[in-house]
Amino acid sequence: MRPLSLFERRIGDATVSLRELLAGSRPPVTGRSPFGLADYVDEIIAGGFPGMRHLTGRARDRQLDGYLERIVDRDMPEAGFTVRRPATVRAWLRAYAAATATTASWETIRNAATSGMANKPAKTTSTAYTELLIALRILDPIDAWLPTNNHFARLTAWPKHHLVDPALAARLLGRSRGHLLAGEEGPVSIPRDGTLLGGLFESLVALSIRTFAQAVDANVYHLRTQSGRHEIDFVVEHGGRVLALEAKLAAAVDDRDVRHLRWLRDELGDDVVDTAVITTGPEAYRRPDGVAVVPLALLGP
Repeated sequence: MRPLSLFERRIGDATVSLRELLAGSRPPVTGRSPFGLADYVDEIIAGGFPGMRHLTGRARDRQLDGYLERIVDRDMPEAGFTVRRPATVRAWLRAYAAATATTASWETIRNAATSGMANKPAKTTSTAYTELLIALRILDPIDAWLPTNNHFARLTAWPKHHLVDPALAARLLGRSRGHLLAGEEGPVSIPRDGTLLGGLFESLVALSIRTFAQAVDANVYHLRTQSGRHEIDFVVEHGGRVLALEAKLAAAVDDRDVRHLRWLRDELGDDVVDTAVITTGPEAYRRPDGVAVVPLALLGP
């Protein structure tokens, strides 16, 4: 089970169904949301853990800190992993949080976690961190889409990094509502396209999409060509059907924001049953080119 999606947090009425988009019927896309950027930042910070939803401020921060400390001090040892240097594991988690919504290599994350350290942990050690934290449902990366029919010659196989809840990433990096709205990136630097807030919003979108996709036995991937020329944030695949989705922190969507979706549709034709951009904007609608624009607060199962 994942933390609560935005829909499950009862913040409003969903007017657009992922199930219907995936069915390929090109349903009408309508609805208005009162949510704005600051509201989405509040939800990133608040998180989707049911037992913490009633908490705010310092009480919530302390609870998230305790959850993260328990992972290192108790959960990992109980799973059979000897944590000799807890501070190193915590630093690695912070670096992973900084890599949210990127395809940064494990080496890049390890280097960011051990900046200034003479003795860096071995690659096998950081790999063990990764595998165990995925097994413990703390890391929730999205695998790269590598279609068996080989439509594309060169796709990257790197996963896209996400923690199970973007609230954990924000807390690991010490980012408050004010930090994120001011564009302050945090104490660990990982190369990325766009801002940390953009990555955390994409992670919030990922939480909802994966929850809804799981309900219809669909799989969620990401797509990135090795050249980096084309990238799709979410490829939802079910029964040979593909729903392609992009997450955009902006409220407005222009032609540049949908160019990768249109490219994929041109490449795969009818195999792409629908395309959409998930935004922080106020209104759900379809563009003249058929791409749906959907505020995240209006997206439901």
